Amino acid sequence: MTFPKRFVVAIDGPAAAGKGTISRALAARYGFAHLDTGLLYRATGLKALRDGHGTIDAPVAIAAARALRPEDLTADGLRTGPVGEAASVVAAIPEVRQALLDFQRAFAAQPSGAVLDGRDIGTVICPDADVKLFVTASDAVRARRRHAELAKSNPAITLEEVAGDLARRDARDAQRTDAPLKPADDALLLDTTELTIDAAIAEAAALITRKREG
Repeated sequence: MTFPKRFVVAIDGPAAAGKGTISRALAARYGFAHLDTGLLYRATGLKALRDGHGTIDAPVAIAAARALRPEDLTADGLRTGPVGEAASVVAAIPEVRQALLDFQRAFAAQPSGAVLDGRDIGTVICPDADVKLFVTASDAVRARRRHAELAKSNPAITLEEVAGDLARRDARDAQRTDAPLKPADDALLLDTTELTIDAAIAEAAALITRKREG
């Protein structure tokens, strides 16, 4: 399949729905650049935690976002539970979101095409994206997926702890006044609850093909 220049795929959804895995696979399939925008908030949250000595302070978080460097996106510890929690907290700060806006839009403008995944790509970052997907799954399935991921580095973590963390994060993401998590009006919905990874990727690719062909 051929695409016009600067073809943009926006993929949004809650944590552990599968959007990151799907986004990486689609980018590889079509030769697009990929940005996991959640890493921007995780990196900001990690830096804010370190600079704030374990607590999230809005001015510190804003300064961290404004000082973010590309190498910060590969820092150790970005995928831990506490940093994910911190990411959700800093993402609710409007000044943090504004500081990271230009970075994301510049990435989307790459001539090679781009896939961006996050929570407000189709609604705020790239409202004119060529394809918008909203990836979701049941709360129970998302909790099991995230627990399996986190248990690799923290065997003591329980499914109940993970489910509680996800519920709190979902509430913050959906209720924040600035760029709340919700599908764009023209987003295509993809429920991965009953799908394997390969099936979810295939379905996402099929949605893009149908959208591309009109």
